Amino acid sequence: MKRKRFSEEQFIRILKEAEALGNAREVCRQHNVSEQTFYRWRNK
Repeated sequence: MKRKRFSEEQFIRILKEAEALGNAREVCRQHNVSEQTFYRWRNK
């Protein structure tokens, strides 16, 4: 069974942070999240 690394609340906070900064790549780097995962979250 796959263990989730981030809770739903955490990835919502990360998405909002990226929206506020306007720089998804930098936010992904800071939180150690791949850009692919970030955009998958955003599409949800």
